[in-house]
Amino acid sequence: MTLISYLLLLVFSSYLLGFPVASTDNQINNLNKLIKSRGSDSPPYADPWTEHDVSNLSPFHIIPQEGSQEADRIDRLPGQPEVDFDQYAGYVTVDPHAGRALFYYFAESPQNSSTKPLVLWLNGGPGCSSFGYGAMEELGPFRVNSDGKTLYRNDYAWNNAANILFLESPAGVGFSYSNTSSDYTTGDKRTAKDSYTFLLNWLERFPQYKTRCFFITGESYAGHYVPQLAALVLSENKKANQTIINLSGIAIGNAWIDDNTSIEGMYDYYWTHALNSDETNVGINKNCDYVSGNFSDTCYKYQSQGDGEYGRIDIYNIYAPLCDGSTQKPGSPGSVKDFDPCSDGYVSSYLNRAEVQEALHVRNTSWTHCGGVGWTDSPTTILPTINQLIGSGISVWIYSGDIDGRVPVTSSRYSVNRLKLPVETAWRPWYYNEEVGGYVVGYKGVVLTTVRGAGHTVPSYQPERALVMISSFLQGELPPPSTV
Repeated sequence: MTLISYLLLLVFSSYLLGFPVASTDNQINNLNKLIKSRGSDSPPYADPWTEHDVSNLSPFHIIPQEGSQEADRIDRLPGQPEVDFDQYAGYVTVDPHAGRALFYYFAESPQNSSTKPLVLWLNGGPGCSSFGYGAMEELGPFRVNSDGKTLYRNDYAWNNAANILFLESPAGVGFSYSNTSSDYTTGDKRTAKDSYTFLLNWLERFPQYKTRCFFITGESYAGHYVPQLAALVLSENKKANQTIINLSGIAIGNAWIDDNTSIEGMYDYYWTHALNSDETNVGINKNCDYVSGNFSDTCYKYQSQGDGEYGRIDIYNIYAPLCDGSTQKPGSPGSVKDFDPCSDGYVSSYLNRAEVQEALHVRNTSWTHCGGVGWTDSPTTILPTINQLIGSGISVWIYSGDIDGRVPVTSSRYSVNRLKLPVETAWRPWYYNEEVGGYVVGYKGVVLTTVRGAGHTVPSYQPERALVMISSFLQGELPPPSTV
């Protein structure tokens, strides 16, 4: 039995065991469905991306964009507070023949936007919304109040440090769409190609950003999206008569990078955080071979046992409360420092309001956090692609909220260890407000950092620390040591 087989029931285990799940369409459930689909009848998944794969993704559709920037300007979102920055939203067509178009939301920085870098944010899934999650629940300038109608300001939004571009990708996710139904079966390669085509056209629409320092960031299955898009950008930058995108670095959070190390790290995390029994941990370690990825039926039994032992908790943040609709108080103001576990519902209500969709310049859509897209190609490891990026000299950061149980910090550490990089800066704590904000270690070519007290969606739970972390990344510095 292969590594993939162990997840045959994982996506359904919460229901079978009677545990509540906040939503059936979220980043982790979509990831579980993808892994579950990796069977003998599926296309081959084991081969990592190579430079040959990347170079075969062209050609790309470039469409004139005159006048589109001003047409995308948002005068005001319904229910938003007063702001001191410009924001834009709309569609960029990536394939005019298929009628495939991707939705974006762009928030410029309130201070010195003309000199600050451009940052692209991608959520994972695969097939989940960078707007609904990233912009509205994590690092964007607003959060949604419990009434589902009004917004409040996120004082620790990442557009304090950069101009932030959120992309809903691939088609079928959020507001992004295609007029060709077969486009809703897609995969890593088309997602990278469409995202790159989007960037080329978006930079034509916003030419003032063509020479700006550019960074790609994301979380969860964006551990695939981000490195793959970065590899494509670097490959295309080498070609004559092509737009040069000034890629400076990538940062991926709680990222699914390598199947073997991600699964091994998950079960080790369960045991070390008192979510699994000693007996289950011994059974997993004795019967599961994470080096070869070949699992026995006994291994699968113990892994399934481990999935059932952690009980009724939010595995995204093992210490967070669950959403309890009976305690909600519609109309009460939200707090960016106290993440509301029912936020998915607020965001969905808000983005499905007709006046909101009109303000965002989108067509009438039944918006959901994650789209029902089918996936056709996905390598089981992204480590070779990360090695290519290290060789290119761009900045590579892997960060991890340390109380996420699904793609935990142990998975990130095991993945980085597979790269066998020498340590240049020894493991140390970093600080914010004279408290430990996390820990950091600098390898040759990669920085690994944690954010203390953060779950899977790091900026949701620790917005201040997340802003310090990403600001350090953009400045090319490690997070700050103690000032005491």
